[in-house]
Amino acid sequence: MPALNDVLAALDALWPPERAEQWDAVGTVCGDPDAEVSRVLFAVDPVQEVADEAVRLGVDLLITHHPLYLRGTTTVAASTFKGRVVHTLIKNDIALHVAHTNADRADPGVSDALAGALGLRITGPLVPDPTDPAGRRGLGRVCELDHPQTLREFAERAAGSLPATAQGIRAAGDPDRVIRTVAVCGGSGDSLFDEVRAAGVDAYLTADLRHHPSSEAREHSDLALVDAAHWATEWPWTEQAAAQLDEISDRHGWGLRTHVSRTVTDPWTSHASAHAPAHAFSV
Repeated sequence: MPALNDVLAALDALWPPERAEQWDAVGTVCGDPDAEVSRVLFAVDPVQEVADEAVRLGVDLLITHHPLYLRGTTTVAASTFKGRVVHTLIKNDIALHVAHTNADRADPGVSDALAGALGLRITGPLVPDPTDPAGRRGLGRVCELDHPQTLREFAERAAGSLPATAQGIRAAGDPDRVIRTVAVCGGSGDSLFDEVRAAGVDAYLTADLRHHPSSEAREHSDLALVDAAHWATEWPWTEQAAAQLDEISDRHGWGLRTHVSRTVTDPWTSHASAHAPAHAFSV
């Protein structure tokens, strides 16, 4: 079995930490570099429910997309919920490693997995990484549909392809508008509207779309918007990442067993549609 340090070196080759945004907190949070690794769990969020799942599965390494301490900390006391996660992992000899914006920019990265889940053909990155001579790395992806669909049909396609959440899928635009090209960005993507417009696509699928940026984007152009839950747009990466580590394990003869968490850690747990009187509001 490989040592944790060997596995971490392979992960850093997949998602080099120097490619993360300066504000990000990626890399190893806890773990003995000399400890042996035989089982690995991939998840989106390093929350207590996922830490408990890691304990039940008997894994040696938990890899998450979201950081545990994005803004830093002065304590890992178990009286805090993040400290309790650290205590749970260390008590059970489980290391924690984070790949966040470095995984977003990777080739393949988070948005490749999102496009793959939707069955889209990728034509290139939405925001190319200028350090990549091949032009494959970067934020988001520009894609083509296998056949034209209306916005209504494409939204239903997204709802059927991504993990179910309380939010579901929201769409902005004429439901009968024909969609042939789509930009996708796993996670929060409303900071990229300028790049999406420059790409000339018919629709943009991402998460966490806020009122004002979305309203302004709709006023700028006829761009259709498709808004999914943040967790749902990033979960496909966990399966992709597990497959990448499986390939590395097979190549080195490590015999790792990888698991993908299917615990829904999206914070929203229910959804109620508004039913206003017809004379008061219309949508």
